[in-house]
Amino acid sequence: MRHVKIGQVAGEAGVSVDTVRFYERRGVLPAAERRPSGYRDFDAAAVERIRLAKGLQELGFTLDEVVDALAAHDAGDATCDSERWRLEAVVERIDARMAELGRVRRAALESLEECRAGHCRFVPRPAR
Repeated sequence: MRHVKIGQVAGEAGVSVDTVRFYERRGVLPAAERRPSGYRDFDAAAVERIRLAKGLQELGFTLDEVVDALAAHDAGDATCDSERWRLEAVVERIDARMAELGRVRRAALESLEECRAGHCRFVPRPAR
């Protein structure tokens, strides 16, 4: 099995060395072995694990959700049926955010129309 230094893992995964360290601290990556020099010695599979974690985050998973999903995978318990709820939760969260953004957009459009009509709520009216 091939072992690689942290810089090579970071480069191949397309992340910074600090991200690799952070992922190790948060449990995304298992703790790396240490060389006698103190340098981290990662398994070559670390690159794919980082890519998987980044892909899940791009889908909308929080880092805690990524760690939980990877733990289920590592335990051998993960199947499409058992893990579908995770994606459903992400979709629900995205839908809620989109609904909130819709409300904010409507309020901003209303303010814009008021401003166009000469009643901008951000410009103080002169005292009389």
